Amino acid sequence: MPKIHVNTIVNGDAVEFLCEPNETVLDVLRNELQLTGTKEGCSSGDCGACSITVDDRLVCSCLVLAAEAEGKVIGTIEGVADKDQLHIIQQKFLEHAALQCGICTPGLVVSVQALLKESPNPTEDEARLYLAGNLCRCTGYDKIIRAVMDAAETMRGAA
Repeated sequence: MPKIHVNTIVNGDAVEFLCEPNETVLDVLRNELQLTGTKEGCSSGDCGACSITVDDRLVCSCLVLAAEAEGKVIGTIEGVADKDQLHIIQQKFLEHAALQCGICTPGLVVSVQALLKESPNPTEDEARLYLAGNLCRCTGYDKIIRAVMDAAETMRGAA
């Protein structure tokens, strides 16, 4: 079967690639585009490690076929920071020690960014519910939630 030609936007840049019909966005990001920040955890959409945005919608990139990216706008962890300046969310993850091994962190940061775009003033319960699809085996969730709430407060103050 011939490869599929896809034109898309990834982190603000126009990108085109060829993919197999059964390749996922995760496969293409990591193997074709060399954007390895998005991690593969479970390959079944259960852990959130591969979370990205597609047209501002949070998705697990392991569940989206690369061919479906045609004409879409994709956001990954590599697009969160502003060049050498960490995003407030990333800074708060560091300040609150809300990361350890790093497998879940990129997906969590992208998910938090989506949450705060959708709901700039979430309650702790709302944040926990929104991030329920992101599994972390190292830090537990209290540090992560503290980082989220602090980032939300800081971002509201900066707006």
